[in-house]
Amino acid sequence: MANDNTKTKETKDQTKRDFLYLSAGAIGAVGAASFMWPFIDSMNPAADTLALASVEVNIGSVKEGQAVTVMWRGKPVFVRHRTAAEIAKAKEDDSASLRDPQTDAERVKKEPWLVMVGICTHLGCVPLGQKSGESKGDYGGWFCPCHGSHYDTAGRIRKGPAPKNLAVPEYEFLSDTVIKIG
Repeated sequence: MANDNTKTKETKDQTKRDFLYLSAGAIGAVGAASFMWPFIDSMNPAADTLALASVEVNIGSVKEGQAVTVMWRGKPVFVRHRTAAEIAKAKEDDSASLRDPQTDAERVKKEPWLVMVGICTHLGCVPLGQKSGESKGDYGGWFCPCHGSHYDTAGRIRKGPAPKNLAVPEYEFLSDTVIKIG
């Protein structure tokens, strides 16, 4: 009978040991998670960055042929109210040999509005062509004087070292006069 008592005691001791291992492991996991949480949470974007995640632009006062520049996520965004001639030229150039092929329709959600991130895709400069009197390059769109990239009236790269077209951000028309970027 002493043998049965020894086995029962060993079984009870094993059960206690298993419980202690599981309890210690669970407490260790909770401790590690509570230690790591501030570090992981610090990788979230700052509140001021989240506030710029989207921006609404009132385009009601932008006349045909004019452009406005708004800041979105720390980047300039060009919003241009294109003229009929600019739209016709952009559509005509759809069949041209383009380094980064995109049609005007792929770049524009609603005519006559063109919305693009105003950063040259070569080295990150801000191209000229938003203000009247600035050089618009050989194709009547935008010109980056740093290294000579020329963009057409749809923001497509036509000449110079830039590898890609000016980027089109996510945007939507909330009404006929308001665009939400981002």
